[in-house]
Amino acid sequence: MNNRSEKIRNGLVPIIAVLLGFLLGGLIMWIFGYDPVSGYQTMFRTVFVDLQNGGLNTRNIGEVFVSAGPLIFTALGFAVANSAGFFNIGLSGQALCGWVASVWVALLLPDAPRLVVLPLAVVVGVLAGAIAAAIPGILRAYFGTSEVIVTIMMNYILLYVSTYLVNDVMGSNIISTKGVTKAISANASMQTSWLAALSNGSRLNIGIFLAGIFLVLVWFLMKKTTLGFEIRSVGLNPFASEYAGMSSKRTIIISMVISGALAGFGGVVQGLGTFGNFFVQGSSLSIGFDGMAVSLLGGGSSIGILLSAFLFSVLKLGGQGMQFAGIPSELVDVDIAIIIFFVGISFVIHYVLAKVFQSKKEAVVVKELEDNGDEDSQKGGTI
Repeated sequence: MNNRSEKIRNGLVPIIAVLLGFLLGGLIMWIFGYDPVSGYQTMFRTVFVDLQNGGLNTRNIGEVFVSAGPLIFTALGFAVANSAGFFNIGLSGQALCGWVASVWVALLLPDAPRLVVLPLAVVVGVLAGAIAAAIPGILRAYFGTSEVIVTIMMNYILLYVSTYLVNDVMGSNIISTKGVTKAISANASMQTSWLAALSNGSRLNIGIFLAGIFLVLVWFLMKKTTLGFEIRSVGLNPFASEYAGMSSKRTIIISMVISGALAGFGGVVQGLGTFGNFFVQGSSLSIGFDGMAVSLLGGGSSIGILLSAFLFSVLKLGGQGMQFAGIPSELVDVDIAIIIFFVGISFVIHYVLAKVFQSKKEAVVVKELEDNGDEDSQKGGTI
């Protein structure tokens, strides 16, 4: 098969999935009596246009970057675990650990210098996420338990533990009202005055820059290091990797720890950057599940994750503005679900593209690869 044409098709799949999502979402709006063109116009105008002055809406654009930062971290975490051949569904709980731990450290050191408290809070939050992910990783490696079930249940455990910590463990000196901590000091915040001025008072913070750095670091880890090669090898075939001298157990645990650390970093950005405090959560953090969707849409690649994170952020923020056009913002979630659905059946899009743009013989090959694939094989990521 021609490698160049295959790469082109792989790049077209998420684009086609997004377009089909918008088309089908618009059709659903029309069926329920809404104007999809007006709805989508309002969505993008809400994000990019200052409706009062007519220029760029720098505040809302800043909020898009705010939302994209944690999503990039959780998406990277999911991609690393997926590269090792398993699904980390516990990103929400791991991000929650990072959020709670980082804010707690920041509140315990309100007067510490910025160069001390901010790095310390970040490191503690990242370690909290890594430890939370290490538990299902160890159980998977040594006892063969399903990481999907364990990580899902861990989400609930960590959610209620965080509630207990805020309500019954944290000292009264760092609690504002029941279930809500005080705001962290300016020394521990990722927000800066120059970023606020640049974005017209938005919550834009250095978290988005850290996310950009880690996009490059994770790409380098997975593509240019021995550990990254081992992770991808174990994901593709753990038995062959063992035969080649790699320890699949060690690699599974390490990849899960890295995945949890990245998710924890997403929670740190959420706590120290976006909100500046912690408050009891009624359900699992959305950045965990949205991060999974971002990673899937981006194909697990760093550039794909970056673009997908911004797309999701635009959809989430713009969806709130759709109400001005009389359209429920929940329909944006329908659009996102449809997009992920088309990504999930990407082999169909691959088949159609091969049949339309290539020869019939190549389309048959694509179909045979899908039909005859080993059900027990595990596909590695493409970071």
